[in-house]
Amino acid sequence: MIRRMIFGVFCLALTAAALPPRACAAAASSPSVLVTLTPLRSGSLPHVVVAYGTVEPSNTGGRAMMAAESGVIGTVYVRVGQPVAAGAKLVEILPSPQSAAAYHQGLSSLRVARALVRSTRKLYSLHLATNEQLAAAEKSELDAEANLAALRATGAGGPQVLRAPFASVVTGLTALTGSIVSMGSPVLTLASPDHLVLAAGVVPSQAFSMAVGDSAVVQATGSDDWVHARVAMSGAASTPNTGLVPVQIALPAGKFIPGQVARARITTAEVKGFLVPHAALLVNERGAPYVVQAVEGIARKVPVRVLDEYDDQDIISGALDPHAPVVLAGDYQLDNGMHIRIAKPGEPGTAP
Repeated sequence: MIRRMIFGVFCLALTAAALPPRACAAAASSPSVLVTLTPLRSGSLPHVVVAYGTVEPSNTGGRAMMAAESGVIGTVYVRVGQPVAAGAKLVEILPSPQSAAAYHQGLSSLRVARALVRSTRKLYSLHLATNEQLAAAEKSELDAEANLAALRATGAGGPQVLRAPFASVVTGLTALTGSIVSMGSPVLTLASPDHLVLAAGVVPSQAFSMAVGDSAVVQATGSDDWVHARVAMSGAASTPNTGLVPVQIALPAGKFIPGQVARARITTAEVKGFLVPHAALLVNERGAPYVVQAVEGIARKVPVRVLDEYDDQDIISGALDPHAPVVLAGDYQLDNGMHIRIAKPGEPGTAP
Protein backbone atom coordinates (compact mmCIF):
# COMPACT_ATOMS: atom_id res chain seq x y z
CA MET A 1 0.00 0.00 0.00
CA ILE A 2 2.83 2.40 0.95
CA ARG A 3 4.65 1.60 -2.30
CA ARG A 4 1.47 2.37 -4.31
CA MET A 5 1.04 5.68 -2.49
CA ILE A 6 4.67 6.60 -3.25
CA PHE A 7 4.31 5.81 -6.90
CA GLY A 8 0.93 7.63 -6.96
CA VAL A 9 2.69 10.75 -5.81
CA PHE A 10 5.40 10.06 -8.39
CA CYS A 11 2.74 9.83 -11.12
CA LEU A 12 1.18 13.09 -10.03
CA ALA A 13 4.56 14.71 -10.37
CA LEU A 14 4.98 13.23 -13.84
CA THR A 15 1.49 14.45 -14.82
CA ALA A 16 2.37 17.91 -13.62
CA ALA A 17 5.40 17.73 -15.89
CA ALA A 18 3.11 16.89 -18.82
CA LEU A 19 4.46 13.30 -19.15
CA PRO A 20 2.18 10.57 -20.53
CA PRO A 21 0.33 8.41 -17.97
CA ARG A 22 1.91 5.25 -19.49
CA ALA A 23 5.28 6.34 -18.06
CA CYS A 24 3.72 6.40 -14.62
CA ALA A 25 2.48 2.85 -15.02
CA ALA A 26 5.87 1.65 -16.24
CA ALA A 27 7.62 3.27 -13.31
CA ALA A 28 5.18 1.79 -10.83
CA SER A 29 5.60 -1.73 -12.25
CA SER A 30 9.45 -1.58 -12.29
CA PRO A 31 10.75 -0.95 -8.73
CA SER A 32 14.42 -0.04 -8.34
CA VAL A 33 16.99 -0.61 -5.58
CA LEU A 34 19.45 1.94 -4.24
CA VAL A 35 23.00 0.55 -4.48
CA THR A 36 26.64 1.55 -4.55
CA LEU A 37 28.92 0.27 -7.29
CA THR A 38 32.59 -0.57 -7.61
CA PRO A 39 34.50 -0.98 -10.87
CA LEU A 40 35.36 -4.48 -12.08
CA ARG A 41 39.02 -4.64 -12.92
CA SER A 42 41.46 -7.29 -14.03
CA GLY A 43 44.43 -7.93 -11.81
CA SER A 44 46.23 -10.44 -9.67
CA LEU A 45 46.62 -11.37 -6.03
CA PRO A 46 49.48 -13.18 -4.32
CA HIS A 47 48.75 -16.76 -3.33
CA VAL A 48 49.76 -16.79 0.31
CA VAL A 49 50.43 -19.80 2.55
CA VAL A 50 50.29 -19.10 6.29
CA ALA A 51 52.56 -21.13 8.57
CA TYR A 52 53.20 -21.06 12.32
CA GLY A 53 56.39 -22.16 14.04
CA THR A 54 59.25 -21.49 16.43
CA VAL A 55 62.52 -19.64 15.90
CA GLU A 56 65.53 -21.91 16.23
CA PRO A 57 69.14 -22.06 15.04
CA SER A 58 69.83 -23.21 11.51
CA ASN A 59 71.96 -26.26 10.76
CA THR A 60 75.05 -24.06 10.65
CA GLY A 61 74.04 -21.78 13.51
CA GLY A 62 73.79 -24.29 16.37
CA ARG A 63 76.52 -26.01 18.35
CA ALA A 64 76.41 -28.74 20.99
CA MET A 65 79.26 -28.49 23.50
CA MET A 66 80.27 -31.95 24.74
CA ALA A 67 82.55 -33.37 27.39
CA ALA A 68 85.83 -34.57 25.89
CA GLU A 69 86.34 -37.02 28.75
CA SER A 70 84.40 -38.36 31.71
CA GLY A 71 84.44 -35.87 34.54
CA VAL A 72 82.59 -33.94 37.20
CA ILE A 73 80.89 -30.61 36.52
CA GLY A 74 82.55 -27.83 38.45
CA THR A 75 81.56 -24.21 37.95
CA VAL A 76 78.72 -23.37 35.55
CA TYR A 77 79.30 -19.84 34.28
CA VAL A 78 76.14 -19.33 32.17
CA ARG A 79 72.36 -19.73 32.24
CA VAL A 80 69.82 -20.67 29.57
CA GLY A 81 68.97 -17.66 27.41
CA GLN A 82 72.16 -15.79 28.27
CA PRO A 83 74.09 -14.18 25.40
CA VAL A 84 77.82 -14.91 25.48
CA ALA A 85 80.77 -13.47 23.59
CA ALA A 86 83.24 -15.53 21.60
CA GLY A 87 85.74 -17.14 23.98
CA ALA A 88 83.59 -16.66 27.08
CA LYS A 89 83.73 -19.31 29.83
CA LEU A 90 80.78 -21.70 29.78
CA VAL A 91 81.34 -24.72 32.04
CA GLU A 92 84.23 -26.08 34.08
CA ILE A 93 84.72 -29.87 33.99
CA LEU A 94 86.89 -31.47 36.66
CA PRO A 95 88.62 -34.80 35.98
CA SER A 96 86.88 -37.87 37.34
CA PRO A 97 88.75 -40.07 39.87
CA GLN A 98 89.43 -42.59 37.09
CA SER A 99 90.79 -39.88 34.77
CA ALA A 100 92.98 -38.46 37.52
CA ALA A 101 94.36 -41.93 38.27
CA ALA A 102 95.05 -42.53 34.59
CA TYR A 103 96.87 -39.21 34.37
CA HIS A 104 99.12 -39.99 37.35
CA GLN A 105 99.82 -43.43 35.87
CA GLY A 106 100.82 -41.68 32.66
CA LEU A 107 103.21 -39.42 34.55
CA SER A 108 104.79 -42.43 36.25
CA SER A 109 105.10 -44.30 32.96
CA LEU A 110 106.84 -41.31 31.39
CA ARG A 111 109.32 -40.99 34.28
CA VAL A 112 110.16 -44.70 34.08
CA ALA A 113 110.52 -44.54 30.30
CA ARG A 114 112.88 -41.57 30.47
CA ALA A 115 114.99 -43.24 33.18
CA LEU A 116 115.18 -46.36 31.02
CA VAL A 117 116.36 -44.32 28.03
CA ARG A 118 119.09 -42.65 30.08
CA SER A 119 120.38 -45.96 31.50
CA THR A 120 120.21 -47.72 28.11
CA ARG A 121 122.17 -44.92 26.43
CA LYS A 122 124.84 -45.19 29.13
CA LEU A 123 125.06 -48.95 28.66
CA TYR A 124 125.12 -48.46 24.89
CA SER A 125 128.07 -46.08 25.24
CA LEU A 126 129.89 -48.81 27.21
CA HIS A 127 128.97 -51.38 24.52
CA LEU A 128 126.80 -53.19 27.04
CA ALA A 129 123.50 -52.57 25.21
CA THR A 130 122.53 -53.15 21.58
CA ASN A 131 120.93 -50.79 19.07
CA GLU A 132 117.66 -52.70 19.38
CA GLN A 133 117.58 -52.20 23.15
CA LEU A 134 118.19 -48.46 22.79
CA ALA A 135 115.49 -48.13 20.10
CA ALA A 136 112.98 -50.03 22.26
CA ALA A 137 113.70 -47.74 25.24
CA GLU A 138 113.32 -44.61 23.11
CA LYS A 139 110.04 -45.93 21.67
CA SER A 140 108.67 -46.55 25.17
CA GLU A 141 109.49 -42.94 26.03
CA LEU A 142 107.69 -41.63 22.93
CA ASP A 143 104.64 -43.81 23.69
CA ALA A 144 104.51 -42.54 27.26
CA GLU A 145 104.71 -38.92 26.08
CA ALA A 146 101.90 -39.46 23.54
CA ASN A 147 99.68 -41.14 26.13
CA LEU A 148 100.23 -38.29 28.61
CA ALA A 149 99.53 -35.65 25.95
CA ALA A 150 96.24 -37.39 25.11
CA LEU A 151 95.25 -37.43 28.78
CA ARG A 152 96.04 -33.72 29.10
CA ALA A 153 93.98 -32.93 25.99
CA THR A 154 90.94 -34.65 27.47
CA GLY A 155 91.24 -32.74 30.73
CA ALA A 156 92.59 -35.55 32.88
CA GLY A 157 95.44 -33.36 34.04
CA GLY A 158 93.25 -30.72 35.66
CA PRO A 159 90.10 -28.65 35.28
CA GLN A 160 88.91 -28.19 31.71
CA VAL A 161 86.92 -25.07 30.80
CA LEU A 162 84.55 -25.13 27.82
CA ARG A 163 84.51 -21.78 26.01
CA ALA A 164 82.11 -20.31 23.45
CA PRO A 165 83.46 -20.82 19.91
CA PHE A 166 81.50 -17.79 18.63
CA ALA A 167 79.15 -15.06 19.85
CA SER A 168 75.97 -16.94 20.69
CA VAL A 169 73.01 -17.52 22.98
CA VAL A 170 72.79 -20.43 25.41
CA THR A 171 69.72 -22.42 24.36
CA GLY A 172 70.15 -25.52 26.51
CA LEU A 173 72.02 -26.57 29.64
CA THR A 174 72.11 -30.15 30.92
CA ALA A 175 75.02 -29.77 33.34
CA LEU A 176 74.60 -29.16 37.05
CA THR A 177 77.42 -28.54 39.46
CA GLY A 178 78.58 -31.84 40.92
CA SER A 179 77.01 -34.06 38.28
CA ILE A 180 79.10 -36.66 36.48
CA VAL A 181 79.31 -36.56 32.70
CA SER A 182 80.67 -39.25 30.42
CA MET A 183 82.88 -38.71 27.41
CA GLY A 184 80.90 -37.35 24.44
CA SER A 185 77.79 -36.43 26.41
CA PRO A 186 76.31 -32.98 25.64
CA VAL A 187 76.80 -30.34 28.32
CA LEU A 188 75.06 -27.35 26.72
CA THR A 189 73.84 -26.05 23.36
CA LEU A 190 74.50 -22.71 21.69
CA ALA A 191 72.76 -20.80 18.92
CA SER A 192 74.18 -18.05 16.75
CA PRO A 193 71.77 -15.07 16.64
CA ASP A 194 72.93 -14.41 13.08
CA HIS A 195 71.84 -17.82 11.75
CA LEU A 196 68.24 -18.38 12.80
CA VAL A 197 65.29 -19.95 10.99
CA LEU A 198 61.58 -20.19 11.60
CA ALA A 199 60.84 -23.91 11.80
CA ALA A 200 57.21 -24.24 10.75
CA GLY A 201 54.84 -26.69 9.12
CA VAL A 202 52.16 -26.55 6.41
CA VAL A 203 49.52 -28.99 5.24
CA PRO A 204 50.68 -31.21 2.35
CA SER A 205 48.29 -29.63 -0.17
CA GLN A 206 49.93 -26.25 0.41
CA ALA A 207 53.47 -27.61 0.42
CA PHE A 208 53.26 -28.56 -3.26
CA SER A 209 53.09 -24.90 -4.26
CA MET A 210 56.13 -23.86 -2.23
CA ALA A 211 59.77 -23.72 -3.30
CA VAL A 212 63.10 -22.66 -1.87
CA GLY A 213 63.57 -18.93 -2.40
CA ASP A 214 59.89 -17.97 -2.13
CA SER A 215 59.48 -14.61 -0.44
CA ALA A 216 57.84 -14.41 2.96
CA VAL A 217 57.05 -12.01 5.74
CA VAL A 218 57.36 -13.12 9.36
CA GLN A 219 55.70 -11.67 12.44
CA ALA A 220 56.65 -12.63 15.98
CA THR A 221 53.81 -13.21 18.43
CA GLY A 222 53.03 -9.97 20.23
CA SER A 223 54.67 -7.80 17.57
CA ASP A 224 53.02 -5.56 14.97
CA ASP A 225 56.02 -5.63 12.62
CA TRP A 226 56.40 -7.91 9.61
CA VAL A 227 59.97 -8.83 8.63
CA HIS A 228 60.93 -9.85 5.10
CA ALA A 229 62.51 -13.30 4.77
CA ARG A 230 62.98 -16.23 2.34
CA VAL A 231 62.12 -19.91 2.34
CA ALA A 232 65.34 -21.85 3.01
CA MET A 233 63.92 -25.39 2.99
CA SER A 234 60.62 -26.88 1.84
CA GLY A 235 60.08 -30.47 2.88
CA ALA A 236 58.79 -33.28 0.69
CA ALA A 237 57.30 -35.50 3.42
CA SER A 238 55.05 -34.90 6.40
CA THR A 239 56.21 -35.56 9.94
CA PRO A 240 54.43 -38.48 11.65
CA ASN A 241 53.56 -36.64 14.87
CA THR A 242 51.89 -33.61 13.24
CA GLY A 243 51.07 -34.63 9.68
CA LEU A 244 52.54 -31.32 8.49
CA VAL A 245 55.30 -30.79 5.95
CA PRO A 246 58.32 -29.03 7.56
CA VAL A 247 59.34 -25.64 6.23
CA GLN A 248 62.31 -23.50 7.28
CA ILE A 249 62.38 -19.76 6.66
CA ALA A 250 65.75 -18.01 6.89
CA LEU A 251 65.49 -14.97 9.15
CA PRO A 252 67.55 -11.76 9.00
CA ALA A 253 70.04 -11.15 11.78
CA GLY A 254 69.01 -9.14 14.79
CA LYS A 255 65.25 -9.42 14.32
CA PHE A 256 64.36 -12.55 16.31
CA ILE A 257 65.61 -14.58 19.25
CA PRO A 258 65.66 -18.38 19.66
CA GLY A 259 62.45 -19.82 21.07
CA GLN A 260 60.14 -17.08 19.78
CA VAL A 261 56.81 -18.18 18.33
CA ALA A 262 56.02 -16.54 15.01
CA ARG A 263 53.86 -16.84 11.92
CA ALA A 264 54.86 -16.47 8.30
CA ARG A 265 52.97 -15.47 5.19
CA ILE A 266 54.68 -17.12 2.24
CA THR A 267 53.94 -15.89 -1.28
CA THR A 268 54.09 -18.87 -3.64
CA ALA A 269 52.47 -17.50 -6.83
CA GLU A 270 50.37 -14.72 -8.40
CA VAL A 271 46.75 -15.58 -9.25
CA LYS A 272 45.16 -13.62 -12.12
CA GLY A 273 41.49 -12.83 -12.68
CA PHE A 274 38.96 -10.14 -11.74
CA LEU A 275 39.54 -8.21 -8.53
CA VAL A 276 36.54 -7.38 -6.33
CA PRO A 277 36.14 -6.38 -2.68
CA HIS A 278 35.14 -9.26 -0.44
CA ALA A 279 31.91 -7.41 0.40
CA ALA A 280 30.76 -7.77 -3.22
CA LEU A 281 30.57 -11.57 -3.00
CA LEU A 282 27.26 -13.26 -2.22
CA VAL A 283 26.26 -16.89 -1.75
CA ASN A 284 23.02 -18.38 -3.13
CA GLU A 285 20.77 -20.93 -1.45
CA ARG A 286 22.97 -23.77 -2.76
CA GLY A 287 26.10 -22.22 -1.26
CA ALA A 288 27.54 -21.15 -4.62
CA PRO A 289 29.19 -17.69 -4.83
CA TYR A 290 27.98 -14.98 -7.19
CA VAL A 291 28.19 -11.23 -7.77
CA VAL A 292 25.68 -8.74 -9.14
CA GLN A 293 26.72 -6.55 -12.05
CA ALA A 294 24.98 -3.36 -13.16
CA VAL A 295 24.51 -3.70 -16.92
CA GLU A 296 22.98 -0.47 -18.27
CA GLY A 297 21.15 0.09 -15.01
CA ILE A 298 19.81 -3.48 -14.81
CA ALA A 299 20.90 -6.06 -12.21
CA ARG A 300 22.53 -9.23 -13.51
CA LYS A 301 23.54 -12.10 -11.23
CA VAL A 302 26.75 -13.81 -12.35
CA PRO A 303 27.96 -17.11 -10.82
CA VAL A 304 31.68 -16.89 -10.11
CA ARG A 305 34.55 -19.02 -8.89
CA VAL A 306 36.71 -17.62 -6.12
CA LEU A 307 40.31 -18.28 -7.14
CA ASP A 308 41.99 -16.77 -4.09
CA GLU A 309 41.72 -14.03 -1.48
CA TYR A 310 44.10 -11.64 0.22
CA ASP A 311 43.12 -9.23 2.98
CA ASP A 312 39.73 -7.80 1.90
CA GLN A 313 40.18 -8.52 -1.81
CA ASP A 314 39.06 -11.57 -3.80
CA ILE A 315 40.18 -12.74 -7.21
CA ILE A 316 37.31 -14.32 -9.18
CA SER A 317 36.51 -15.75 -12.60
CA GLY A 318 33.24 -16.26 -14.45
CA ALA A 319 31.11 -15.00 -17.34
CA LEU A 320 31.56 -11.40 -16.24
CA ASP A 321 31.09 -8.28 -18.36
CA PRO A 322 34.50 -6.60 -18.01
CA HIS A 323 32.93 -3.16 -18.62
CA ALA A 324 30.07 -3.42 -16.12
CA PRO A 325 30.59 -2.40 -12.49
CA VAL A 326 29.83 -4.69 -9.57
CA VAL A 327 27.26 -3.90 -6.90
CA LEU A 328 29.03 -3.38 -3.60
CA ALA A 329 26.16 -2.44 -1.25
CA GLY A 330 22.48 -3.31 -1.63
CA ASP A 331 23.18 -6.39 -3.77
CA TYR A 332 21.38 -8.80 -1.43
CA GLN A 333 18.07 -7.15 -2.41
CA LEU A 334 18.60 -7.56 -6.14
CA ASP A 335 17.34 -10.14 -8.58
CA ASN A 336 17.93 -10.50 -12.29
CA GLY A 337 16.29 -7.71 -14.30
CA MET A 338 15.72 -5.34 -11.41
CA HIS A 339 16.41 -1.66 -11.98
CA ILE A 340 19.30 -0.09 -10.15
CA ARG A 341 19.64 3.40 -8.71
CA ILE A 342 23.16 4.52 -7.88
CA ALA A 343 23.51 6.05 -4.44
CA LYS A 344 25.13 9.44 -4.12
CA PRO A 345 27.75 10.09 -1.43
CA GLY A 346 26.03 10.58 1.93
CA GLU A 347 22.70 9.28 0.68
CA PRO A 348 20.95 6.70 2.93
CA GLY A 349 21.73 3.21 1.75
CA THR A 350 25.28 3.96 0.68
CA ALA A 351 28.11 1.76 1.83
CA PRO A 352 30.14 3.04 4.76
